[in-house]
Amino acid sequence: MRVMVLVKATQDSEEGIMPSAELFEAMGKYNEELIKAGILQLGDGLKPSSNGKRVAFDGPNRAVIDGPFAETRELVAGFWIWEVKDMDEAVAWVKRCPNPMFGPSEIEIRPFYEMADFAHLLTPEAEAISDRVRAGLEGR
Repeated sequence: MRVMVLVKATQDSEEGIMPSAELFEAMGKYNEELIKAGILQLGDGLKPSSNGKRVAFDGPNRAVIDGPFAETRELVAGFWIWEVKDMDEAVAWVKRCPNPMFGPSEIEIRPFYEMADFAHLLTPEAEAISDRVRAGLEGR
């Protein structure tokens, strides 16, 4: 099962306050454990939303919205992509994580959709496109 593990933003992360050297090292060691366990596929931290943009869609119209964005607690400051047996394993690994922020923080775990979830929607053409996209990503 693939999951995205989302480190939620805080006021400090949105202000661009960098982690301490100790926290940076602790997170590095945690990432090494995830790699040794064969779980970590990808992960990184994100700059504050003031560096970002959103594109709003309304039918054929597109509007670009510059950051920063409101509702800090709904923003993401970093992420991992993991391959785990099930949600229980993901929760167990998150519980082992050093607190990624200076104060209270949250980490959210969300499973990815897999192609089997869309089986009822797949036409032969859509399946062929999906196969080509996946092959293209694997060939990078």
